[in-house]
Amino acid sequence: MIAALNQRLEQPNAPVTPRAKTIVVSGASGLVGSALSQAIGDRQWSLRRLARRSSANDRGDSISWNPELGPLNFTGFSGVDAVVHLAGENIASGRWTAAKKLRIRDSRVVGTHRLCKSLASMPSPPRVLVCASAIGYYGERGDQLLMEAEPPGRGFLPEVCTQWERATQPAVDAGIRVVNLRIGVVLSPDGGALKQMLLPFQFGVGGKIGSGRQYWSWISLPDLVRAILFAVEEESLVGPVNAVAPTAVTNVEFTRLLGRVLRRPTLFPLPGFMARLVLGEMANALLLASIRVVPERLQKSHFEFEHPELETALRAVLDRKLPLQK
Repeated sequence: MIAALNQRLEQPNAPVTPRAKTIVVSGASGLVGSALSQAIGDRQWSLRRLARRSSANDRGDSISWNPELGPLNFTGFSGVDAVVHLAGENIASGRWTAAKKLRIRDSRVVGTHRLCKSLASMPSPPRVLVCASAIGYYGERGDQLLMEAEPPGRGFLPEVCTQWERATQPAVDAGIRVVNLRIGVVLSPDGGALKQMLLPFQFGVGGKIGSGRQYWSWISLPDLVRAILFAVEEESLVGPVNAVAPTAVTNVEFTRLLGRVLRRPTLFPLPGFMARLVLGEMANALLLASIRVVPERLQKSHFEFEHPELETALRAVLDRKLPLQK
């Protein structure tokens, strides 16, 4: 041991191998959680899944928890460095009935508050909690550039997101560094808005939605995973952080570029009234609202986007090569 210490003193500039982290992830089976779990494994970090009791029985790396029934069992949190909380009711899986809206709210607000109270009461809590939020916090804002300091908008999603972020306060009070990632439209063919758009576009019946002037703030799935891991490690990040690419686009531009990447026409618009007829209130919040978000805090922290431009992001996630330059 003394010899090793002397060797270190003689080589003060020798690189230090960072200790592998242990990360707890809720919602690990979802679109983002699955990709994050893979990335954690690629880094050779230790992953523990926070799962409901019924889904945790067959996995040795799972921590069983039912948020409706009370606090966590602390046993599985020994040696945990960070928690990434992604779990929540899918907001796009059906019309927003009163019962659906209650599930959306409670799965985020009640579940997050109980998780944070449990973390706060631990003898040795994790150093950081990265908790999902959403750009729905801002609501309909037209062409306004939206940084993290902007106040919330009005409506169901802004109210849910505001309460969702406030639900992390017990962790903040306990000295845990909390990052509230306000996530934009996640680009992946395996889920979310892009998956729903692919089929009509591939059949040549895609087009703009509503006026097409509304801004969509997006992020590729690989960049979102990288942003989550960046938030785990970057000590300067605290509080709300916009997890979007730096180039929000209008729906018309999104439509044009998706058609270009897929080599399909985009001549069949979906009128706003039809979207509202089919989807109800959800259409206004998810498809027709204009939310032009800027990732100010990520950029100031020198996070580097792999896919800052929409066309290259679409080609990357859809695994298509860029056209040959003439």
